[in-house]
Amino acid sequence: MTARVAIPLTIGVTSHRNLVANEIESIRHAVRDFLARMRHEFPHMPLVVVSALAEGGDQLVAEEALAAGARLIAPLPLAREQYAEDFTNAAARARFNALCDAAQVIELPRVAEGNTGTTAPTGHERDRHYAQAGVYVSDHCHILLAIWDGKPSALLGGTAQIVRYRLSGERPALAERRRASPRSLLGDANERLAYHIVCSRDQADGAPASPLHPLQAHWRSGDRKLPGDGAIPGDFRAMLARAGEFNADADTRSATIATHPGLADNPGPGTDAIDRLFRAADWLAIHFQRRVLLAMRGLYTVAALMAIAFTAYDNLPAQDDMIYVFLLLFALGGFLVVVANRRGWHRKYLDYRALAEGLRVQWYWWRIGLPLGGDAAFARDNFLQNQDADLGWVRDAMRSAELDCAMRDGADAEREIAVVAREWVGDAQHGGQLDYYRRKAAQRARTHRFTEAIDAASLCVGIGISIVLAAFAARLSADAKNDLVVVMAIFSIVAGVRAAYAYKKADKELIKQYRHMQRIFGAARKALDRATEAAEQREVLRLLGEAALAEQAEWALMHRQRPLEHNRL
Repeated sequence: MTARVAIPLTIGVTSHRNLVANEIESIRHAVRDFLARMRHEFPHMPLVVVSALAEGGDQLVAEEALAAGARLIAPLPLAREQYAEDFTNAAARARFNALCDAAQVIELPRVAEGNTGTTAPTGHERDRHYAQAGVYVSDHCHILLAIWDGKPSALLGGTAQIVRYRLSGERPALAERRRASPRSLLGDANERLAYHIVCSRDQADGAPASPLHPLQAHWRSGDRKLPGDGAIPGDFRAMLARAGEFNADADTRSATIATHPGLADNPGPGTDAIDRLFRAADWLAIHFQRRVLLAMRGLYTVAALMAIAFTAYDNLPAQDDMIYVFLLLFALGGFLVVVANRRGWHRKYLDYRALAEGLRVQWYWWRIGLPLGGDAAFARDNFLQNQDADLGWVRDAMRSAELDCAMRDGADAEREIAVVAREWVGDAQHGGQLDYYRRKAAQRARTHRFTEAIDAASLCVGIGISIVLAAFAARLSADAKNDLVVVMAIFSIVAGVRAAYAYKKADKELIKQYRHMQRIFGAARKALDRATEAAEQREVLRLLGEAALAEQAEWALMHRQRPLEHNRL
């Protein structure tokens, strides 16, 4: 049986360790209710909980997630054996090990460069690992579930810092600060949603920050705070609805999608998820592209026939019935646009193509051993930032796929560089994106020449008929003149509609874009051939991925500005 393709609803966890004993059961009930609400509101998105499994709320949420049938992913700040040292008694350690056994564990890399990892970090260095884990959880979830007293804190990696990072993009003081955080200070608050359950702490002055009270719940996004018992904020709901819609589309066509070519010949654990997601996104993008093209061709054919019908009505005697043909065609064009827009063909085509191309870059980066953090994460998390906020679901889908890759041991990166270069870049004769852009540029150029030929033919016919009308004006009957005018109008209509259709498809702009990308990939091919070290080749492929993501964003923006519109008829 083919595994289901589904973008999950990912819930991250950050919490205090020292919860007050008499609040724990109430917090547990609140968490259980929250998970049930999310499953009910987004039935097409399977639940995934991401927790570092620290004592206190992290483990509490992990237990409730498993009880609810959710998938549990545990990004550990240290190697499992080293992290277990945090659990000071046998019962706590047994609980941690049981949760690890039930979870899919990711051991995050060491923060300190050059450290072999044989010695457990201590003090400030250990805190940096906790901060890294908190940032990782926040970066890889749709909603951060924060069990927090609401008080700020300077404790590195503490719950307060992770919540602040989530809401404002202000990154804890880790070693790497060259780039703004993926949830940048100027980023969209729609991608920084947190669900805050207020708690007390078992310590002096452990009451929540005033005016908060234990067990209150709030939705928080940026500076906004809404009641937690209300619905998820509308703008964020719209973004999640897009992911759920993708899952539903993939479910409906799962049998056909399973036969579609993927990224990997033999995907393994972890990579099979990103491969299945790419197959679905790529197949669905092609599917909806065909529907959009069919609707466009139908719409512009209707437009041409409308113009011809009205010309006949206006210029030919005894053709009064043509006005009814005109109105019928207008209604048919409206029906086409309404069906296409209600079913979201154009939007789905662009969104799913963006997802497929983003996954392609992400897959190749992972294969060559490029860490999906730092510069790579910066490029990915800024993908489509200038588009509609709804497209945040594409970035979140990429983050979910990254979690699956992180749970698999990396490929032989040194060997994979040459393989990736061949598969991804290729050359002008043997596949890869270089050959793709060469073919697409040539195809669009032929289409553009055909459009220009129709325009030239229309011009010649128009000039010829004008000369005939001028030369034989006194000899031609009124009916003959009308017939010639109608013929001239038909040629002009065909040329005008063809030009409008070519504009809607962005033929001229795409010729330039495809040729630009052909040059980019050609330059990358030459740079890879010149490079003598793996690090240099890896950097070329990183830059190439950024260029590909930027090109995809430009392509999406260009086409989003050209939707199907009935009022243009």
